[in-house]
Amino acid sequence: MREPLAISVLILTKNEQQDLPGCLHSVAWSDDVHVYDSGSTDETASIAQARGAQVTTRSYPHSAAPFGGDEAAHRNWGLRHIAFKHEWVLMLDADERATPELIAAMAAMLNQPGDVAAWRIHRRDYFLGTWIRHVTPSPFNIRLIRPAAVRYERIINPVTIVEGPVGDMDAHFDHFPFSKGLSHWFAKHNGYSTFEAAHIVNGGRGGDDFKLGQALFAQDANVRRMHQKALYYRLPLRPLVMFLGLYIGKRGFLDGRAGLVYATLRAIYEYMIVLKVTEMQSGLQQGGKP
Repeated sequence: MREPLAISVLILTKNEQQDLPGCLHSVAWSDDVHVYDSGSTDETASIAQARGAQVTTRSYPHSAAPFGGDEAAHRNWGLRHIAFKHEWVLMLDADERATPELIAAMAAMLNQPGDVAAWRIHRRDYFLGTWIRHVTPSPFNIRLIRPAAVRYERIINPVTIVEGPVGDMDAHFDHFPFSKGLSHWFAKHNGYSTFEAAHIVNGGRGGDDFKLGQALFAQDANVRRMHQKALYYRLPLRPLVMFLGLYIGKRGFLDGRAGLVYATLRAIYEYMIVLKVTEMQSGLQQGGKP
């Protein structure tokens, strides 16, 4: 039996009874697993408890928002209030799996003291039974952290802000974003697109804090990505830009049918945002009133 690693695990959940068992199995090497639940109505909590995980439940203040509400604030609350046993915390979603390569890399990291405050880990997304190696837009994620050095910003798809050096770990975790089927994916992204659109209309994209130099040359990858997002939301024909960027620019065509379908889905998502911004700005939600 593998000796426990001195690393805590935090799994974010809401109605994850299907995917949670596999995730918990992949982190059985940890003696400090926490399931941070945002109000599941299925068997998520009981599954976690039956497998020895500690469950913390906290509902979002705005239940109409995607994933319940302000995701950044929710994550920040968890990092500040959950009593982790170890200095390092691995952050996972229920549809993600810690791989043997990642476990070995984390064990090696523990034996090499340093001043790194967080680690970026390569994410492998799977779709239609294959690893979509090229088409995914953001393959690296900050997931192994010292909680005191990390905070999150943005209501949805939060950006990770690290106070201190960030390292790149030569390992990966697996992600199965379509494990619940396309209907679930569309339902989730319908909610996401509504809030992305509202965020744009309310000035959350491309505002006065946007700097082109930061988008192109910022040394911190998260700062660069944040400003690149602002630049991206200023572009015309964003759905087409997204498709061409993923399918041609990132060579998604090398992923075969899965790459084509995934790039198309991402373009559809962008078009949903564009349409909803137009709807909000033109007042079409007023039921056609003059």
